[in-house]
Amino acid sequence: MPWVRGRVVAASVLALLLVATTGNAAPARLEFAVTDTTLVVPGLDPGLDGLRVAQISDAHLGVFTPDDRVRRAIAAVNEARPDLVFLTGDFVTFGRGPTKRVGQVFAGLIPPTFAVLGNHDHWVDAPRVTRELAEVGYTVLENAARRIEVRGRPLWIVGIGDLRTGHDDMDAALRDLPPGESRLVLAHGPRTVEKLPPGAGLVMFSGHTHGGQVVLGNLTPAIARRVGEPYLSGLHTVRGNQVYVNVGLGHGRGGPGVRVGTRPELAFFTLRAGPPAPPEASALLDTPASGPASGPAAEPAAEPASAASRPRDP
Repeated sequence: MPWVRGRVVAASVLALLLVATTGNAAPARLEFAVTDTTLVVPGLDPGLDGLRVAQISDAHLGVFTPDDRVRRAIAAVNEARPDLVFLTGDFVTFGRGPTKRVGQVFAGLIPPTFAVLGNHDHWVDAPRVTRELAEVGYTVLENAARRIEVRGRPLWIVGIGDLRTGHDDMDAALRDLPPGESRLVLAHGPRTVEKLPPGAGLVMFSGHTHGGQVVLGNLTPAIARRVGEPYLSGLHTVRGNQVYVNVGLGHGRGGPGVRVGTRPELAFFTLRAGPPAPPEASALLDTPASGPASGPAAEPAAEPASAASRPRDP
């Protein structure tokens, strides 16, 4: 029985946000798709049923993405008033200049906000990106878990370091998790899901792939699998855990990073409480698997979500 009931309503932010002074629609370079997915989370505390989460990923500040697109996404998040916000990496791309603007551009998110870093952040200046996010009140998790209370119930947010740059440490990330309490996982690279304890019923939020960026029918997914990126977008079930792959807010119109067949995304989720994972699977959290993701990618043992649960053009 699948654990997920995906329901995505893709719509342009063009339909949600109007320019206040003129009433005119935003320029095309500032547009993004808004998706809304229902996730059934095994073992989620019933008191957290209906929890709302927003996710922004892969903003790639600089020439690839207008700052105002990110600001509009933040305004849309605040208007929607989710319980939590997740930022899943690649705030910058190559140059150090945009690192100085990360805090300024991303500032203003009202809900509690948690972040992990991506491969580009590590390549450019991970300490600076971390400091920028921390200075505006966001929690950056690098192979660590943070216990919070939401609606008076405990919830653990787990942040795993970037897989591609070798900063992931599954043992450290999962070490402090007590049995029986709800947990959600953040990791920039979706293949990190392959290193989670199998059958543990974990739900992970990721990005990295840009949805393939240039999607040409079945050719793009086939090439992606060959180069080790089998999970391009939307929701997948992998070895008894789930991963949602956000196609990213960056690139597209307004910069040199062309997108074809995929649009920048702002993702929302409604979490529903599902039956807990079997006790023997939960016990594996005490001894996390190193998993196959550290080596060459094999053909994924994944069950992609239905097409309806993936971001698509309105």
